[in-house]
Parts: sequence; structure tokens; C-alpha cells
Amino acid sequence: MARVPDLAGFSRVLGVAALLAGVSTAVLAASDPTPDPRDVRIQQLQDEVQKLAADHQRLQAEDEQLMARAQQLESEVAALRQGQAARAQVTPSQIQTVEAEPPAAPRAKADEASGALTWHGVTLYGAYDVGVGWVSHGLPENAYNYEGESLINRNGDKSRFLIAPNNLSQTGLGVRGKEEFLPGWSAVFNASTGINPQSGQLANLAATNTGNAGLPRASYSFAGDGARAGQIFNDELYVGIASTEYGTLTAGRQRALGTDAMLLYDPAGGAYAFSFIGYNGLMAGGGDTQDTRWDSALKYRLAYGPVHFGAMYKFADGQGGCYSASATWTAATCTPETPHNSAYGFDLGGAYGGFSADVVVQHVNQAISVLNPLLGPASLSAPYQSTLDSINTNPINGANLIGTNNTEYGIVTDNTAVMAAAKYAWDQFKIFGGYEYIQYQNPANPLGVGATAQGGYLLSGVEDNNLDSTKIVQVFWTGVKYAYNDKTDITLSYYHEMQNDFRIPSTCSAAAGFRSSCAGTLDEVSLYADYHFTRHFDGFAGIACSDVSGGLAIAIPHGPGVPYFFDNNLAPTVGGRFAF
Repeated sequence: MARVPDLAGFSRVLGVAALLAGVSTAVLAASDPTPDPRDVRIQQLQDEVQKLAADHQRLQAEDEQLMARAQQLESEVAALRQGQAARAQVTPSQIQTVEAEPPAAPRAKADEASGALTWHGVTLYGAYDVGVGWVSHGLPENAYNYEGESLINRNGDKSRFLIAPNNLSQTGLGVRGKEEFLPGWSAVFNASTGINPQSGQLANLAATNTGNAGLPRASYSFAGDGARAGQIFNDELYVGIASTEYGTLTAGRQRALGTDAMLLYDPAGGAYAFSFIGYNGLMAGGGDTQDTRWDSALKYRLAYGPVHFGAMYKFADGQGGCYSASATWTAATCTPETPHNSAYGFDLGGAYGGFSADVVVQHVNQAISVLNPLLGPASLSAPYQSTLDSINTNPINGANLIGTNNTEYGIVTDNTAVMAAAKYAWDQFKIFGGYEYIQYQNPANPLGVGATAQGGYLLSGVEDNNLDSTKIVQVFWTGVKYAYNDKTDITLSYYHEMQNDFRIPSTCSAAAGFRSSCAGTLDEVSLYADYHFTRHFDGFAGIACSDVSGGLAIAIPHGPGVPYFFDNNLAPTVGGRFAF
């Protein structure tokens, strides 16, 4: 670093000059009391010496300031280098926030210049997102619900104001780390969980079903289905090895490849309050929202220039339960099943300039969908569910195999999904679009009573023959994000889901009565603005409007279809988010 010349010697010279000038003045004054022209010159020299002394003090102060600034810059350079190393550990699976989801929250800023929340390569990150909303057709809020109520709900019956949780991001905490053990090779880990800001409970949609089991439909609080089911780490928990040349391999509970792609290519970034594909995880999970995260999974990511590749495999885990195809089955005639809930997926994508695109293929065996709480005596259909075990809508004969308390009712399918998505950044605009084709079939290997769903919840009711024929769901979406200025983004999104008619015989009409196996559609439009007050705090306001029709508007999929209470929902929301 360049420095100002040494001023210490110059200071000593000034001191000597001042002393000599003073002595000269005293001698001349003593020898000749009459004014002498030399006195004038002496006075001029004294004044100049005083001026030089003042300049010296000023330069010395400036030198100290320059030294302090240099030390500050050196500290910032060191922090930035540390941030580069920390950012190198982030894999595509760590790109935020959601269930599908937000996505989970934006990743921590701790690995930027401040480095305040990073210590020895370990970074703490998180978010707190909460707001106030109004819904035209909603339910009383549930302490375990992490998605809010912006999307049309099968049981929503009246307008109400609500505390709206996790609108743009999932509230939660996480810790991730990276430690290089050989040149170019590092050990990595990530552990993250979601918390509900309205209650402090862990995110747990399974508990929204068990808490409503057996109640009359009109008495429900919010009930839904999702991959976050009260696990301590309900988002991700994995370890792995990362290579600068050969990619990253991780093992544990991880977001599916479809979830990663959804968060990248959804214009709303998986925001529960404004995104159908973020709120409803069927797209991200390749058919069912419980599969937006895979337990017991290996995940591999590799980037080569502008191209990236991903592969993922889930090992079978949990329990298969006890199954019988007989309509008069008993605990004695039930056959134990081995779980076959393996899954695999692939992702291939690339980027060029402002354009990027990905194609994702996923296949999930024995995928589980939980549509409703266990139905009880006051239900219009299948009133036995809350008290009796059942297989394929056939109640058990005799004593239950397992108790029905704290259990769920699951529909089981084998799902295959293909997704293509793209986005393009141009000036202040980002344009998004995507399409997914999902095929559902009855499972090749059935699950039975006592099988496990997300979070270890048991199924006391199970259906392995719910589909009359192959079910096809297609999802389209598009949208644009506009950067009004460096603090404000405005996002407009549109989502469309459509389902084929897989009922046999195909007698779907308003006159004949719709069932859940009839063709149907769901649409959502949303608009919101997000203003960043600081790097860590932003405020948002927006509105989502959704409607449903046909077979997708059937709330209970048995016998004569029991429809939604209302086929539309309007949901304005305003709130704030703190992320670190």
C-alpha cells in the first residue's frame, strides 16, 4: 500500500527551526531596544513556522485516517474471499424457498461481505414471513398449516380475515456447511426446517388432517396435504461430497428435482400466497405433493460450462402395511406387504445469455395422496373411515388391525411426470413459462393398512384401485417479473391445471353428476408487488384469484361426487418478510 512520506523527521526539523527563531528574537531584543527591520523578518519566519506546524498536524491526522481506511479495505477483501468460498458450496438443490414451496425462504446473506452468520464454514440462515389476508371462501386457520388459504379449498365455506403464514417464503431456520479436506474436494451438509409463524408449531399438514378426523365437514378447520409433516427437519437434512470438477453427491432427505425446477422457473418463486404450483405440490412432486421431498435419497448434480445435469434416486423405506383384495377382509386374512416406494428422476438444463431452460423427468412408485381427513358419522360418503380400517373402500370385518387415532386415509398410485420449463431475462423483465405432463396408474405393488406416509403417519384407510383407467394431469404456467427499480419487483402469474376423463363408463355431465374421475380444470391468476426496504427486510401486497370446475371440483371422491362448497376463491394479502 502506498503511504504518505514519513512526517516524524519533518516534525523534528520544524521544532528546531522554531527554537532557533525564538532564541534569535530574544538576543536581538536584548541588544538593541530600538526597532530593527530584521525583527519584521524574524516575525515572518515565526509565522511561517507556526503554519508549517499546523500543516504537519493536519497531514499526520490524514495519515492516520488513510491507515485506518486501508485496514478496513483489507478486512473487506478477506470477507469477500470468504464469501466466495462459502457460495461455492451452494448446489442447485439449495436454491430457494418451497413446498412445493417456497420455497423455502431466500438463502442466508451471511456469506456475503459481512460474514456475520458464518463461522468456520458453517452458516446459519432463515426467514420469518407473516401477513394478514382475507379470503372469500376459507376455513378457520389451523396451527399446523404452513400454506395459508390463498388457493381454492374443497372445504372453504365463508369469507374471513386470517393471519397469513409463509406468503413468499417458508418461515424457518437452517444451517449449512462446507469444509475442504483435499484440494477441490469438500464435505457439505444442510439441515433446515419450517415453522408456522401464526402458532410456532413445526410445519405439519398431516396434523391438519388428523385433527379434523371424524368431524362434520362444516366443522373443519383448514386441512391439506404436503411433504412437511412435523419432522424436526421437515425441509432437508443431508450430507455429501462436493468436487469442483466432478460435481456434488448428497444423501438424506432432499428436495425432489421437480421442486428445484419449480423454484427456478415459477415467476412467483413458489410463493404460497401467489403461486398454484408452489402451494399445490403436485407439479413439483411429479404427481403428488407428498413427493416434493424424498427421504432416503441420493442426489447428484454436475455443471459443465453452460450445461448442468442432475440425477436422483430414492430407496424404498417405511412400512408397506397389510393388504387384502377381499371385500370381506379381516385382520387374519390380511397379507403383510413390503414397501416398494422407490423413485428416480433426471434433470438436464442449460443457460445462454439471459435464457435458461430445464427438462425434468420423475417417476414415483406408491405415491400417496391424502385428500381429506378421515370421514365420520356425519359425512355424506364413507362415514366409517374415522372408526374402522379399510382397504379399497371395504371396511374391516371384526376388530381393527390398527387404531384410527392420528392416522390418515391415502390414495396410492404410481406416477410418471415430464416437465419442461424456461425463463428469459431482458432488461428489467424476466419472462417465465413451463409445462408438465403427469401420468397416474394404480400401483403395481399395493400398500395396505399400516403403511407409512410422510412424517411416519400410518394409513388406517388405503385405496390401491382408485383409478378406472390411466389418469392424465397437465399443468401450464407463465408469468413476468418486472423490476420497477432496484427495490421494487412486480410479478404477474397465470397457472392452469387440467385433468382427463378417466371414469369408466364415461358418464360425466352436470345432469349425470360429476365425480373426481371426470375431466376438470383449475385456474389461478395472481399479481403482487414486493418492496425491499433493506437487504434483509421486504414488504409485499398482492392478490390471487382461483377457480375450479368438473371433476377437479369434487371434494370427496367416492360414490356420487360431493362437490366443493364453492368453486372460486379471492385472496388479497399484505405482509412482511425478514430473511437472513
